[in-house]
Amino acid sequence: MSKLYLVPTPIGNLEDMTFRAIKVLKEVDLILAEDTRTSGKLLKHFDIATHMHSHHMHNEHKTIDNLIKRLQSGETIALISDAGTPAISDPGFLLTRACVEHNIEVDCLPGATAFVPALVNSGLPNDRFVFEGFLPEKKGRQTRFLTLAEEVRTMIFYVSPHKLVKTLAEFVQYFGEDRTVSVSRELSKLHEETIRGTAAEVLKHFEIKPPKGEIVVVVGGKMEDKKKNKD
Repeated sequence: MSKLYLVPTPIGNLEDMTFRAIKVLKEVDLILAEDTRTSGKLLKHFDIATHMHSHHMHNEHKTIDNLIKRLQSGETIALISDAGTPAISDPGFLLTRACVEHNIEVDCLPGATAFVPALVNSGLPNDRFVFEGFLPEKKGRQTRFLTLAEEVRTMIFYVSPHKLVKTLAEFVQYFGEDRTVSVSRELSKLHEETIRGTAAEVLKHFEIKPPKGEIVVVVGGKMEDKKKNKD
C-alpha cells in the first residue's frame, strides 16, 4: 500500500532514534534524504540498507512528479532530513502537499525536533508560542522585526552561529534590551548549553564567546516583557 512516511532523525544524540523510525526505514522501498552523505552515516549505524535518493531544496520541485508516480504505483517512501523532523525548516512540505492533493496517505512519525526542548528549557511561557524558523536574510527582515516587536506570544527562531550576534543585536534594537532571551546550543550533544538573560546580557555573552553549533533562540513575547517589569 503506497504511503509517504516523514521520519524524524536525531538532532545530535543517536540514542534519540526511535525503534519505529528504524523499522520504517528498513521496510520502505525508498528513502529520500536531504544529504545522502550525512544520512548514509546514520543508516549505516543502524544497519539500514534501503536504497536512498537525494531530496533537497534545490531539486525537490523537479522530482515531485516522479515521486508521486512511484507512490501511485504502490511504493512506500520515507523522507528524512539531516536532523529533526522533515518539513520543519527543511524540505518536506511540497512533497507532503502533493501527496495530499493526490490522496496518497502521509504518516509523520513522532520524534526529535530541535525547537521543542529549546522552548521547554527556556523557562518562558509555552502554552502559546509562534515558530518563526529562520528570519529573512535581507528583503523583508526589518518589516518582520517590526511586526514581531508587537507579538505577545513566546517566539522561536533558528539562527546560524555566524549570524547569532547580529540577530541578538537586532533583538535589542527592535524588542528592547530587557526582553527575555534564551539561546540553546548543540541540543542533545556533548557540549549542549542554554544561556538565558535579557537580550543585552545574552548579546554581551556571545560577543565575548563566539557561538558554535546548531542554535535555537527563544524570545519572550511583549506581554511577558510587560509582566516582568510589573513584577
